[in-house]
Amino acid sequence: MSVRSDRRGGAGNGTAPGAAPGPRRASTRRRLFDAAVTLIAEQGFSATTVDEIADRAGVAKGTVYYNFPSKNVLYEELLRDGIDLLTDSLRQAADTTAARGGTRVDALDAMIRAGLDFIARSPALTQLYVAELWRTNRTWRTTLMSVRGRALTVVESVLRDAVRTGELTEELDIPLTASALLGMVLVAALDWQSFQPDRSVEDVHASLSRLVQGRVSGAARQGRADGSC
Repeated sequence: MSVRSDRRGGAGNGTAPGAAPGPRRASTRRRLFDAAVTLIAEQGFSATTVDEIADRAGVAKGTVYYNFPSKNVLYEELLRDGIDLLTDSLRQAADTTAARGGTRVDALDAMIRAGLDFIARSPALTQLYVAELWRTNRTWRTTLMSVRGRALTVVESVLRDAVRTGELTEELDIPLTASALLGMVLVAALDWQSFQPDRSVEDVHASLSRLVQGRVSGAARQGRADGSC
């Protein structure tokens, strides 16, 4: 888990001072994350109280403050944890594709599917993340940009390899393309979950896959076909 360790420790949670949280505390923090993300998605950050988070998680209010100094910190760590998990999913998809001998475009396609699978499991978290991208006055803005950057770095790495090997054109704007691909998956998945829930993940993935294969890789393929690349 990518959540920062709370170094307070002690007999109360079965850890020594300075030690990483044990399984019991990690489980409690996960329950608090799940409760908070659901409530905040339903009624907004300001309207959600610590009492409600504790009640939804099935713990005492003091347990919330034992794990997180404030509601702001809880929300910041929730966003950090969620986007780190998404990043891990993207990286694993790319690495698995490479291990199987797939192309970099195949890796991008696998990352799209991994992103859709993650969002299908965590729609509320995705909703909150997309909403936060538009807000610039939050105390956790720096953290959000940092974890977003880690996710984009995974995509950018695959794009750079694809350009280096000639799979994609050298004219590709890598940072902007990485942002566009990640944004496409996030927004398309939210639209799917909200307005087209009857569609399967396979169907949504196939549509996005065709878009990527035709738009991202099409320029390089055309260049190779006419000898201009």
